[in-house]
Amino acid sequence: MAEALKNVIGQSLECPVCLNTFTDPKILSCSHTYCKACLDNLLECHDNVQMLRCPVCRAETQVPNRDVSKLPASLALKSLIEDMKNQQQFCTNCKSENKPQAVVYCQDCGMYLCITCHNAHSLWQNFIGHEVLAMSEIESGKVSVRWYRKCRKHPKEDEECFCSDCRRFACFRCVVMEHTNEGHRVIEAAVYESSHMKSIEDLKSKADNKRSCFQKYVDFIDEQRDHVINVQKQCTDDIKKAFEESVLQLTKKKEILIGEVKGRTEEVKKELNEMKKAAVEHITHLTTIANVVTNRTKVPSDMDALAAHDTLCQDLHEALTQEDPDYKQPMKSSKKGKNVFFQRNVGMDDISLGQIVNAVAKNIALPNEGRMYAMVSTPDGRMAVGCSTGGVEIFSADGQLQQTILKHVEIYGVGFLSDDRCVILDSSSIITLYTPEYTQLNVMFECPSDDECECAHLTVNSDNLIYVSYWNAQKIHVFSPAGGKAIREIPCDGYEPQQITSYNDHLITVSDDTIRLIDKQGVVKYELEKLDEDLYPAASQGNTILIATLKHDGGLVSIDEYTNELKHVQNLVNDYQIETSGMAYWHQLQQYRSGEIALCTPCRLYIFHWNK
Repeated sequence: MAEALKNVIGQSLECPVCLNTFTDPKILSCSHTYCKACLDNLLECHDNVQMLRCPVCRAETQVPNRDVSKLPASLALKSLIEDMKNQQQFCTNCKSENKPQAVVYCQDCGMYLCITCHNAHSLWQNFIGHEVLAMSEIESGKVSVRWYRKCRKHPKEDEECFCSDCRRFACFRCVVMEHTNEGHRVIEAAVYESSHMKSIEDLKSKADNKRSCFQKYVDFIDEQRDHVINVQKQCTDDIKKAFEESVLQLTKKKEILIGEVKGRTEEVKKELNEMKKAAVEHITHLTTIANVVTNRTKVPSDMDALAAHDTLCQDLHEALTQEDPDYKQPMKSSKKGKNVFFQRNVGMDDISLGQIVNAVAKNIALPNEGRMYAMVSTPDGRMAVGCSTGGVEIFSADGQLQQTILKHVEIYGVGFLSDDRCVILDSSSIITLYTPEYTQLNVMFECPSDDECECAHLTVNSDNLIYVSYWNAQKIHVFSPAGGKAIREIPCDGYEPQQITSYNDHLITVSDDTIRLIDKQGVVKYELEKLDEDLYPAASQGNTILIATLKHDGGLVSIDEYTNELKHVQNLVNDYQIETSGMAYWHQLQQYRSGEIALCTPCRLYIFHWNK
């Protein structure tokens, strides 16, 4: 009875997964117990999941951070296993009361044998093929004992049957008592074991095949990855080679451009140096004669001294009678040097850096002097200048006045739609549409009150939306070409939108010495401020931003190119002298389709172009 009970206990110490004696047993929330290593393997089967599903009852157990060691250990089970290992095992074949200690265990007989029984067992012909385990190996854990299934209800009975419907082993007595009803398919345990082992082998074979299939897939991925790595290496090498060749080309081009600049400015420097040398020589000559004549302490008395004094005085008078320096000559010479610019290739794919050009400006007096209020490029590539006294003057890129339209309309803003219709903002801030032939259309726009309308400015974007900014109201209204009320209002919090310019999906606003790039909701994306200078923006043909800077004192204008984030790219015009009128707000900047840049003041139109 004790041996049968021990057998039952031994079965209870087996892990349901590995079927070996528990090693570091861990308890799940459902109270089932497994080896820690087995639970690690089960968790490994499910990536990135912190939940273990019990293989017996399917209940789920949370495993924080996927750390199985944090699960509670079965201390009682651990202690029982240790006791079983430490307990001396006696021969179960001897019938005497003082049974000797066992030295082996026969897996087939299910018996512990002492040395005497073991010797006899090994001589029996029917037992020669039995699997015999040394007790030292069992106790060290190198091998596991195959427990014979003993019925828990009838510990003396082996579980020689298996009920396929109940999925459990049973002894013959249990089969008769519990598994004879309809629906219970009972087979021999050995038959089930054979079938089970065959299914295990089939599963192992299928798993091996599937593993082999996926290993081929992994090998294929590695092969494809190697191809990609080779392509990456080849492209990297090609890029490095192209970069080195480009750097060499750029270096050569840099030297050529520097040499070209030197060639264009060296002659100017030579002329200026010669002017300076002549002036310095005259200063030296004048100083020397003056010192000789004026530093004497005695009055000359003899004839030679008087003659020498008269000669020196005559030389001094001749030096004094020489005309004062002519500032126009050095200004004329320096202008040739100051008009040399480096024109960078912005937005181009090549690596030619740019070219050295001479900036040339045309200065055109406007017919309605002092009355220019608006300027915009026309659909045919010319420049339209609106006058507050009436009319729109249209100039070609070479500065020729070619056409005057709408002579009786006081112009405060002008723009063009994509179908060439003209949009006019008059002195009363009323918006009017005209056909391409400048015939007024019957389209009405509802504008704000007179107080809000004062000091307005107009621009048209690529979507044919009309934007009108109102200084006093600090807001921008957006109108559809169909007329009516504004379809949207853009707030300008804390600043006056004195000028607005359409730029892609944004607006460029000007307020004194600050330029802001805002989106359709009025959110300021980028900002550029230049204290004590007036700024005038325009969208360039290259989709960059041009900004003219006017210094308050002196009337010097510089024009620079900026990115769409208002980062400086290059200088195009530097300190060009213009005539100022005191009406800084009404300066306008635009670019011709052919590349020339137009700067319009209330009195004059300046057109800048560049010669190679």
